[in-house]
Amino acid sequence: MILPIYLYGQPILRQEAEDVTPDYPELNKLIDDMFQTMYESDGIGLAAPQVGLGIRMVVIDADVLKDTYPELEGLKLTLINPEIDVLEDGEKCTREEGCLSVPGLHEPVTRIEKVRVNWLDKDFKEHEQVFEGFLARIIQHECDHLDGILYVDRVAPIRKQLIRNKLNNIARGKVYCDYKFKQNKPQKR
Repeated sequence: MILPIYLYGQPILRQEAEDVTPDYPELNKLIDDMFQTMYESDGIGLAAPQVGLGIRMVVIDADVLKDTYPELEGLKLTLINPEIDVLEDGEKCTREEGCLSVPGLHEPVTRIEKVRVNWLDKDFKEHEQVFEGFLARIIQHECDHLDGILYVDRVAPIRKQLIRNKLNNIARGKVYCDYKFKQNKPQKR
């Protein structure tokens, strides 16, 4: 089932998500629905708050980027209750980021592209792994959602000023998306 993407301005995107427990109802269906929603929206990652759920879960499928980043071929992850440590010995890199919850915008964000992640898979099996490069960026971007942080919070202050009107328009519901989304209520003046 395709779920609506919650857009900038929705309160759930600013809340810290709660841990997922093994008895979470219909978890496997939710994971499948999140992947289906991500594919339908042409995304490479999706966090549960982006579909209106305040739980710590992320799905990633970056295979579509394999021509540019060969290490992403066949990569498909479900991260439940991820704990992420940015490793300071990684390369600091500025790249453009976009987000399904902030349609129509792409902005440069500087991140250290090396992380250690501890997470549970869909069977609640524990994993720990170090990720580098573009995948580390994707993981950081998606895990930020679990802490109520959007990539636009990480852009340079001058860029944030320049995109303020676009962000306000999204928050007011003045936006076009070619995927299913949760409409922000237009504000009366």
